[in-house]
Amino acid sequence: MAETATRQEFDPLATGSRNRQLMSKFGVYLTLGIFAFVYLAPLIIISTNTLRPLDDIVRRGFISWPASFSLQYWAEAWGTFCIGGTCEGVSRFYKNSLLMTIPATALSTALGLVNGYILSKWRFRGDGLIFGLITLGVFLPAQMTLLPWAYVLGTVGLSNTIAGLVLVHTVQGVSFTTLFCRNYFVNIPDDLIKAARIDGAGFWRIFRRIILPLSPPILIVTVIWQFTGIWNEFLFGTVFTSGDKQPITAAIVAFSGSGTGERHYNVEAAAVIMAALPPLFIYLVGGKYFVRGLTQGAVK
Repeated sequence: MAETATRQEFDPLATGSRNRQLMSKFGVYLTLGIFAFVYLAPLIIISTNTLRPLDDIVRRGFISWPASFSLQYWAEAWGTFCIGGTCEGVSRFYKNSLLMTIPATALSTALGLVNGYILSKWRFRGDGLIFGLITLGVFLPAQMTLLPWAYVLGTVGLSNTIAGLVLVHTVQGVSFTTLFCRNYFVNIPDDLIKAARIDGAGFWRIFRRIILPLSPPILIVTVIWQFTGIWNEFLFGTVFTSGDKQPITAAIVAFSGSGTGERHYNVEAAAVIMAALPPLFIYLVGGKYFVRGLTQGAVK
């Protein structure tokens, strides 16, 4: 009780006189507020222009308070806007991104869990070398893999297909998921694995009964990381697909080269916001779990 009564919440800014404390807090909040505004300004500007008539944007500029609001440009961006020679909006590209991102995220995460489990708990000759070779993919620029992937996709008959993009993103993502999972599983005491092996548990039984129940934090981290990265990636989508097989990011990139006709900035802005919604939703829902999972050990 005495400890509870005397404990006070630590305030890192509560130093010096009261005026100095107020000035310190004001400076901190002002600095953080400026940075927050700088990061949020593009989102605010783009979101505002999704509701403005095109003539208002042309007459008063992209950065201006709207004279009127309308949601019709969201409907045009989704279903009738012309992209790549067809006028079906971004809906079909949105579907392509979902068909690409969800299975690629699930497969790369599952492979990363198994790889991390093997490389952290099942020692064998050359395990360090294999781990180093796998994680080399983390630092390998994606541009260097374009020609090999083009050859592979052409050989297996997956050129210009969503399945081909799933294959590319799954393999490319295994480096990250293996690194995350291996570093997380290292913190699981080896005695747990030894005790399970003495009781007769094998490789997959230990994985199901011990490793997976301890994996939710790193599972959340890898899923958020992979989903966000695959959804936002456009290099592979632009190079390996065309027409109605492209993901949403490739369609957004096509806006900048959509010819010399009239630019519908309000509709294009609505399409950009639509493309950003899934990663934004993931961040808002799972952001705190992502940070918590990165800093949490397996048995903490």
